[in-house]
Amino acid sequence: MALLNIAFSAFAQNNIVDEIAWIVGDEIILKSDVEEQKIRMQMEGEKIKGDPYCYIPEQMALTKLFLDQAKIDSIEADEKSVDQQVEMRLNYMVGQIGSKEKLAEYFMKDYEDIRTELKEMVRTQQLVQQVQNKVVGTIQSTPAEIRKFANNLPEDSLPSIPNQVEVQILTVEPFITKEEIEEVKDKLRDFQKRCDDGSTSFSTLAIFYSEDTESAKRGGELGFMGRGQLVKEYADVAFAMYEPGKISKIVESEFGFHLIQLIERKDEKVNTRHILLKPKASLENMNKAKARIDSIAKVIDDKKFTFEQCVALYSTDKNTRNCSGILTNMQTGSTKHEMQELPQEVGRAVYSLEEGQVSKPFLMVDRSGKTVYCIAKLKSKTKAHKANMSHDFALLKQMYEGHKRQEKLNSWIAKKQKETYVRIDDNWKNCDFEYDGWIK
Repeated sequence: MALLNIAFSAFAQNNIVDEIAWIVGDEIILKSDVEEQKIRMQMEGEKIKGDPYCYIPEQMALTKLFLDQAKIDSIEADEKSVDQQVEMRLNYMVGQIGSKEKLAEYFMKDYEDIRTELKEMVRTQQLVQQVQNKVVGTIQSTPAEIRKFANNLPEDSLPSIPNQVEVQILTVEPFITKEEIEEVKDKLRDFQKRCDDGSTSFSTLAIFYSEDTESAKRGGELGFMGRGQLVKEYADVAFAMYEPGKISKIVESEFGFHLIQLIERKDEKVNTRHILLKPKASLENMNKAKARIDSIAKVIDDKKFTFEQCVALYSTDKNTRNCSGILTNMQTGSTKHEMQELPQEVGRAVYSLEEGQVSKPFLMVDRSGKTVYCIAKLKSKTKAHKANMSHDFALLKQMYEGHKRQEKLNSWIAKKQKETYVRIDDNWKNCDFEYDGWIK
């Protein structure tokens, strides 16, 4: 209701059908464009700096400058990439608001119109990015330049780095018997039979039984996805289906066993529903896995083998086995984590450890949703501090290169403003703009 109130209040402002706010070159920015962008930014959680009726049209005007340059330089968007991003963002918005129908009601337009407008927006963003990359070119930096940049930054401009840790893990996955796998397959065969005879719909079964809890809320629907967005086994079957409503045979992936129903194909994307079930290990095999992890922990504790050697020999986690068990931060791609970014069970296990210490064995759910036994090692611990060259060189390098990039863009924008006709309606001029030069 709060989201809908935002939408309705935005469209109701001043009771004006529309008006031209800005003209940039031969392009216009309408009040309705600003209102709609405001709603979309609020929905997607994008930060609006200051007055939205100053910030948003200025950002739109900058976009017009870059698009004009894209025409001059004959730069084109990658339509395949555009489509992929559109589907990802649509799926996110539908997930946030609950359904396609609610999304259409929220924006007060047809779902396909939302798709069309979003596609144009994503295409625009891609063109702007390409122009910016061409303007900036390659930025190279030396340690001396980065050190000078860091030394000249005021103390309050240096980012504060929170407590961070690097963690290694070793996992043992309980053995799943053929009987346990067949039990799951029998359930899926029963689901398929119930769909075929019309006694139950696929989406209803997904809601009640699928262990992919997020898609289950939407009746198992994943939304339009490209081949690269799906695990290989799932993608191979989904992209071999052509008849809407058709249900696949049982498909096995690292996440478990799936039934897949095709909803729609569009170019190189498919929209499917699925029901996911995961075999559960017996109590006997869980106990065997527990005994195995205990014996591995003792080998490490007795210093017969190092933690890293045991990872290479015994760990069942293919994502970490070949890199000494190091956990990668899924948000940043770094090996460093804040405690809250670690899987909950891992965070609890290493919280009180010192560098180099190994935890006691514990039970956890891994990234593919499997229940495994695990031991963890605290590889390193960095206390909260202001960024410095010793510990945060990569971050300071990124800041320096971002600063140089912005300098080049600012110079280009100032030059482009002088070359471009700009007119701002009097009602939209009373702003503290980020870039000088709009009002000559």
